[in-house]
Amino acid sequence: MKVPFAAYWELTKPRVVALIVFTAIIGMFLAIEPGEAWPWERMVLGAIGIWLAAASAAAINHLLDQRIDVLMARTQHRPLATGSLRPAQVLVFAVVLGAVSMALLAWRVNGFTAGLTFASLIGYAIIYTGYLKRATPQNIVIGGLAGAAPPLLGWAAVKGWPAGLAFADLAGAPLHYDHALLLVLIIYVWTPPHFWALAIFRRDDYAKALIPMLPVVYGVTYTRWQVLFYTVLLVAVTVLPGRPR
Repeated sequence: MKVPFAAYWELTKPRVVALIVFTAIIGMFLAIEPGEAWPWERMVLGAIGIWLAAASAAAINHLLDQRIDVLMARTQHRPLATGSLRPAQVLVFAVVLGAVSMALLAWRVNGFTAGLTFASLIGYAIIYTGYLKRATPQNIVIGGLAGAAPPLLGWAAVKGWPAGLAFADLAGAPLHYDHALLLVLIIYVWTPPHFWALAIFRRDDYAKALIPMLPVVYGVTYTRWQVLFYTVLLVAVTVLPGRPR
């Protein structure tokens, strides 16, 4: 049976990945100093490499979530849940995307970006999806760092390994990555209230799939208070990039 292109395209979670690449590109733009020539080749190839890595992580997410996707109304249409793709096909697809991503980033961008991107891929696809999602109601808080990393990846694509930074002297070297890390912090704090709002709406599905999301374990009222807390915190961290240097 011929597998339609649309099934593989859906594996990549294109709308989510588009947001990831967008935030990475913002990190690239902000990393360019006034008057500095724009490194177009690294920027374009970096964006493609980050897109491929994010698509690979999304495909692994489909693979590891196959059981719960069948049970949840929001995900019952996914290729593995409907049987339009087999697990072996998804695994090969994910590995190929990941391998091409790492090769492209390491060869044509820089090894620092490749390493950070690989760590983000593992953090989301394996640590969050494979373990944290099923282990704790704080899954999205603990595992959210991987999803918040794209601005740092984009910044690294332009800047490379921080000047003066050596493994032997991590504490004393100037990082010059503070703004990139602030962007990561903003997305990291934004992630829980964004996701918990969806979890409240889909709490019956999560309960059916035995996924301990916050509203399933602690109830809707408690989750709403947590959403409010993180929203206030988000407002606070969004003003940090404008602080005097």
